[in-house]
Amino acid sequence: MHSRLDTPLHTRHIVAMQSQRFQVQPDQAGLSLQDYLAKKLKLSRNKAKAILDERHAFVNGRRTWMTKHSLKKGDTVEITIPHHTSKSATPRKPEILFQDNEYLVVNKAPGRLSNGPDSLEADLRTLLKQPNLQAVHRLDKDTSGCILIARSKDAFEKAVELFKEQKISKVYHALASGEIKERERRIEYALEGEPALTHLHLISANPMVSHLKVKIETGRTHQIRKHLAYIGHPVLGDRTYAGRGAIPEEFRLIERQLLHAASLTFTSPFTNMKIRSEAPLPRDFMYWLKQFGLR
Repeated sequence: MHSRLDTPLHTRHIVAMQSQRFQVQPDQAGLSLQDYLAKKLKLSRNKAKAILDERHAFVNGRRTWMTKHSLKKGDTVEITIPHHTSKSATPRKPEILFQDNEYLVVNKAPGRLSNGPDSLEADLRTLLKQPNLQAVHRLDKDTSGCILIARSKDAFEKAVELFKEQKISKVYHALASGEIKERERRIEYALEGEPALTHLHLISANPMVSHLKVKIETGRTHQIRKHLAYIGHPVLGDRTYAGRGAIPEEFRLIERQLLHAASLTFTSPFTNMKIRSEAPLPRDFMYWLKQFGLR
């Protein structure tokens, strides 16, 4: 188990991160976090706010994003800034895991929107010259893995019905904070006023991190992230549901929530054939597995 990050990130799927740490001096006490970052980093207040909005700031080890957070003498302020490579105007070719006359299953890279402008859906429409392509469901921007794309309105509507009838099975991998000891665990906790059921299967764990295989029987918004946070084991890198407790230093350079849609299985309503697609764990997920000594 590595207690510090001692290996640089150099693969094309991993965004390099820079961490900077400062201590609040007596004459800086009382400054808001936004004003402190603007002065310390010689940024505009808007750019300082963007750092906070992206959840890249920590005060005394706690992720902090309130612009008006008042700093005290001796506070430690840390920021982790990703160094993104410049974007190309050329649509990025995604990995197609399965395709037939009605559907595609695509391996969505982390950091990509599922639909809308500058999204996986938009790139596919351009690359394949099929303007009617439509994502049947969404993965969060920072969640990677299998996503189902319909080639027509009819295919889209039939797939939506399969989701409603829980006839599409999705299995995820997640890295969660802390050690989960049970080999199998069931989380049944209502979300959005509706029943929600999540099944966990433990792959490996140590006192800091657990590697889980996760299956959901319902499809509530952010269900896995909310359920793991509910039991006190939030997804590593989750900036929304991880709470505001002190975050171990080893976790702070994790840029996105480490959640991956590893497989998607359903029976085609057109051919009656069983379709199963699998997306390998992405490089950043594999990197963190290695860093935490897990398999």
